[in-house]
Amino acid sequence: MIPQDSQGAPQDRRARGMPRGNPETTGRYVVVLADNTDPAAVFADVAGLRTVASSRDYGEQALDMDEVAGADATMFAQLGMAVVSADPSQSGALRAAVQDSGTPVLAVVPELVYHVLADPAYLQGYRDGVEDLARRLGSGEGAPGDGDAPAYEDTDEATWGLQALGITADSPTGAGVRVAVLDTGLDLEHPDFAGRRVTSKSFVEGQSAQDGHGHGTHCIGTACGGVSQDGRRYGVASEAEIYAGKVLGDQGSGSDAGILAGINWAVANQCAIVSMSLGADVPEPHPPYTFAGRRALEQGTLIIAAAGNNADRPDDPGFVGAPANSPEIMAVAALDAFLDIARFSARSLPGPGGQVDLAGPGVEVFSSWPMPERHNTISGTSMATPHAAGVAAVWAGVTGRRGLELWATLDKQCRRLELPSVDVGAGLVQVGS
Repeated sequence: MIPQDSQGAPQDRRARGMPRGNPETTGRYVVVLADNTDPAAVFADVAGLRTVASSRDYGEQALDMDEVAGADATMFAQLGMAVVSADPSQSGALRAAVQDSGTPVLAVVPELVYHVLADPAYLQGYRDGVEDLARRLGSGEGAPGDGDAPAYEDTDEATWGLQALGITADSPTGAGVRVAVLDTGLDLEHPDFAGRRVTSKSFVEGQSAQDGHGHGTHCIGTACGGVSQDGRRYGVASEAEIYAGKVLGDQGSGSDAGILAGINWAVANQCAIVSMSLGADVPEPHPPYTFAGRRALEQGTLIIAAAGNNADRPDDPGFVGAPANSPEIMAVAALDAFLDIARFSARSLPGPGGQVDLAGPGVEVFSSWPMPERHNTISGTSMATPHAAGVAAVWAGVTGRRGLELWATLDKQCRRLELPSVDVGAGLVQVGS
């Protein structure tokens, strides 16, 4: 899955925002089962699959992806679904079972492959943000009543994003709330996280949870980080408990198996929020995430995901991609410091689940980065998403609300903007009441 940070204009331009070509797959399948199903019996009886590994066999349901690599099916017990390796006759039998109301097989879809962008793309994304800022200043498109000045700017005390969210020195900090950020991991030795309660786990075969890419450290810093060495605060929920799940590898690639394993782990460990700054340019909801989002909400976990960076405004508004376009997953768009929609931020599509739900700061966002750089400033709906996740943690701590109640609170507390709801949903997510 592509972390939605600095994608820029797609190389293969879309006609009216719709993608061309087929998504890359692994050759395996994601199978969704009905509640209270014995997966071993189903897979054996329906498709002759004999080796079934389950997250229930691991402490805190933290699957070891190296150990389960040879299994016919890997079950994510908390979510009621599995990734299976099946030959054509076996996969055919599973697909046929979906049509039979007498079986507990609800959906069978190919497992998708996703990619993070290479490092040069991050520089492109930052350059896009700078160029967009220069364009706005040159054309006088500043915030209403502010002339050419942006509505917010970074200061020595706080980033512009925190200011826009209504965060002050006295704001609640999400203490005691568990937040899972599923991405490329975390720089576990980063000095800005010293003394913090961090639980880390890799769901990428052959790799540790240490972030060898950067994107995950930046997102975790935005959602739950603290202050930089010079005293600037950049993290929203600076006292939340961090669950750093590595679901994308150091080279930037991953699949549904790792991402679903990460969600399953977060739900099993009662994380109130799952933040996923990742997405694929697929306009239709991917069934595993529709079921995962619903089942997570039922267990008190809100999944928040990046709406996507496939727009190239004003010519191409793009569309919300997977997994954010699943109806039970909150989709976050990106705003710039003028509180205008970011050039790259995707627009809602008609139909259930295809809409942007709310927006967050996503252009030129300062946050943590693996050492020795320590900090970096990048842009994308990837950066807007952890802002929203951090605010969700603050509200979860203040109100005790979880799941759908927490979703409703975020929606109600948004700052309404003079922008189309297809671009920003309910508006800018807010900490202040």
